[in-house]
Amino acid sequence: MWVVKLGGSLADYPDDLRHWLKALAEAGKGRIVIVPGGSFFADWVRETQNKWGFDDAAAHAMGLRAMEQFGIMLCGLQKGLIPARSETEIRKVLHENQVPVWLPVQILAAQDIEPSWDVTSDSLAAWLTRRLAAERLVLVKSCPLPKGEMDMAELSRKGIVDAAFPGFVDAAVFDVWLVNREDFTRVSSQINQCTSVEAKTGR
Repeated sequence: MWVVKLGGSLADYPDDLRHWLKALAEAGKGRIVIVPGGSFFADWVRETQNKWGFDDAAAHAMGLRAMEQFGIMLCGLQKGLIPARSETEIRKVLHENQVPVWLPVQILAAQDIEPSWDVTSDSLAAWLTRRLAAERLVLVKSCPLPKGEMDMAELSRKGIVDAAFPGFVDAAVFDVWLVNREDFTRVSSQINQCTSVEAKTGR
């Protein structure tokens, strides 16, 4: 199982977003869990907090709902993507050979996660990857990515991942990939290859 976080900034690139959704819906059946970013819904929360000055607990709750809004939108754009609010629902959708899109409010409501903009959908995707014991976390980014090996602390300092992300993946037993928004063909090919290997080995 892989967890793929689709950055909310992909909404600024409609063609790339549709390519990703199609690729994941086709290659990821029973294999991929999508975590949506907050997109322009989260941008609105930030702007509104700056204007009104409400606390981070309220902003965090609203940010989770921003992820849900974007996730519901993704499901509406691509057949075969199914909203899933709980771990049970996620595993049920996977078992039915479809692709769940995580709507995080229900699971995270009972979790002790700091209500801060340091913890965004990047870190929440890492949290879910660990909880599901998935093999790999893929973060799909619209910004340019450095070449070569990526140090998570440096990526955080550059604002490519959120401030809390290095802590969420510290000592992780899963792989972490950062890929560009144009890499949908390469990633879907990797998913297909892994699926083929598992079928041959019976894993």
